Amino acid sequence: MALAIFDLDNTLLAGDSDHLWGQFLVAQGLEDGTEFARTNDAFYRDYQEGSLDIDAFLRFSLRPLRDHPPELLESLRARFVRECIEPLMLPAARALIDRHRAAGDTLLIITASNTFITAPTAALFGVPHLIATDPEVHDGRFTGAVSGIPSFQAGKVARLEVWLAAQGESLAGSSFYSDSHNDLPLLERVDRPVAVDPDAVLREAALARGWDILSLRG
Repeated sequence: MALAIFDLDNTLLAGDSDHLWGQFLVAQGLEDGTEFARTNDAFYRDYQEGSLDIDAFLRFSLRPLRDHPPELLESLRARFVRECIEPLMLPAARALIDRHRAAGDTLLIITASNTFITAPTAALFGVPHLIATDPEVHDGRFTGAVSGIPSFQAGKVARLEVWLAAQGESLAGSSFYSDSHNDLPLLERVDRPVAVDPDAVLREAALARGWDILSLRG
């Protein structure tokens, strides 16, 4: 029995939750169809290139949570998950999670995307533990700020260490599945790092270090 850790976006999902949520808000007419979409795309490119300013991105991506009432956001999220996320849940990802579940492993999703949009996805995968970037809430409304450390790059390691201490878990025998070179700090910490449909930088690193490379996209 060990810890099985999964990245979410472009690993278990055939797409990126944060980027898709921004596109969805534009499609609903809640954000500017030109400027917001352009900025959303630019941040996504920065992420792919490994140059993302996480603080600037979170100021941008969490602002819509601040600007709209919780009831509307929850209704939008339900539609977003149903229309945009469920079709991207890879069958092979479900099978991988099920294999770890059958082995008695502890299942954990760790993602840079925020908790508001990723918690329903973790539940749909049947993964009971989630570490994600936490939006700050005050008096029942999002403030547009971040609570604690963003779950990104080295921040994933820091957040995981806190979680391990709280849960009484360890990384002995652990696996981590990810597509992105942004996750190299955490991949280097687990016993079994697995590059899943990896970007070019991660693929090169995985080949150089003898890590497993896996495709969940057939």
